[in-house]
Amino acid sequence: MSDLPGYPNRRGFLKTSAASVALAGIAARAEAQADTVPPLDEYWPEYLDAAEWAFVMAACARLIPSEGDGPGAIEARVPVFIDRQLADYYGRADIWYMEGPHDPTAPPEFGWQTPLTPAELYRQAIPAFNAWCERTHGAAFPDLDPQAQDEALTALDEGETDLAPELSPFFTTLLNNTKEGYFADPIHGGNHGMQAWVYIGFPGARAAYREWAGRHNVQYPLGPVSISGERA
Repeated sequence: MSDLPGYPNRRGFLKTSAASVALAGIAARAEAQADTVPPLDEYWPEYLDAAEWAFVMAACARLIPSEGDGPGAIEARVPVFIDRQLADYYGRADIWYMEGPHDPTAPPEFGWQTPLTPAELYRQAIPAFNAWCERTHGAAFPDLDPQAQDEALTALDEGETDLAPELSPFFTTLLNNTKEGYFADPIHGGNHGMQAWVYIGFPGARAAYREWAGRHNVQYPLGPVSISGERA
């Protein structure tokens, strides 16, 4: 039966209705995802144990402090990102070349210079560094005041601790993972609510904004979008 004049084309109506339902579903799923992300005090780590989680929380809080202009690593839930990455193929170094020899003194362009995977590096370096903090500052890293924590992290960065050579990449790895969790898509656990993207004006996974690519020093008017469809 053909469509009658004056009535909506049934095929067009169905297409429009299906598209509307699909878009509504995407929005609902994104909203549900945003609502179900647990706060840090309710998050159950997938890889890190309690002592390791306390360390990562404390270290991230000093690497990107909350008292700055933008959101801190804690507000962006960077520790969740790090924990999930360590529990996944990154933590296992599944796609890395891990055969020796390993030279901790090699320059960065020579790549990963320890037989430990990232997950193993965290697992061995955290208690070793906490022990150094206890000997040097009188308490494990999470129990130090912020100034002492900054001093301890500086010593770790500058190689002034007594960690074993295979643990030498720990500070660089921790810092890089913190940055990654701060700016990564929220589907990976960090950058909660796309706060870091909002702060720097990054559009995220928007499908098209080519007309803005050549505009310099002009603020982008729309908020960022996650790969999941969540909008800030």
